[in-house]
Amino acid sequence: MNRWLRNLILLALMLAASGMAAALRPTHKIAEQGPKVDLEAMIPHAFGDWREEKQSSAQIVDPRQKATIDKIYSQTLSRTYVNGDGYRIMLSIAYGSDQSDSMQVHKPEVCYPAQGFALQNKELGRLVIDKGMIPVTRILTTMGQRNEPVTYWTTIGDQVVQSGVSKKLIEMSYGLTGKIPDGMLVRVSSIDPESNEAYEIQDRFAARMLEALAPEYQRRFTGNLQLK
Repeated sequence: MNRWLRNLILLALMLAASGMAAALRPTHKIAEQGPKVDLEAMIPHAFGDWREEKQSSAQIVDPRQKATIDKIYSQTLSRTYVNGDGYRIMLSIAYGSDQSDSMQVHKPEVCYPAQGFALQNKELGRLVIDKGMIPVTRILTTMGQRNEPVTYWTTIGDQVVQSGVSKKLIEMSYGLTGKIPDGMLVRVSSIDPESNEAYEIQDRFAARMLEALAPEYQRRFTGNLQLK
């Protein structure tokens, strides 16, 4: 085979590979399907025994972290709720319409230490609700005398993920169908020296919040629920 013919074949193969890559590149955002996400409207200001506390200094917001989160996500929501016993829960939700490599989730075990908290413990758990079970992650953070247990979960498209590997596999499966998944991180926390008790209260709070969502919104927050 002469050099000219070999170069021609190589060029043809390169063009074919480039065309295939372009054809397989995800282009359709699944965020454009179904009800539009509006966190402020979707999350009730009151449900069960919980009511939003309009003015609260419980949350610590680092301006640099806020700027990073605003860059990563399409929408964010931060509220503090209080129940009849005076117990306070901090709710933070971040939603991104594009969870490609350029829009990665900002995990609490990363953002809390970035704000000066110490990460004392991390474990996997599950949030049981009427319709099934949501895999969650629990971390224990401290700053001086402030003890803040945290429960959170992350959705990619219609799946809840607990690890970077499962997240990447789900993103790849969407990519093979030409779709770009959206993503959401739901975090609840409280200032409480008793972490086990705090996690139980957080679970009850999250379950009531999810039950209070309009049916068309629930799947956005729960993904495809696992059986109990």
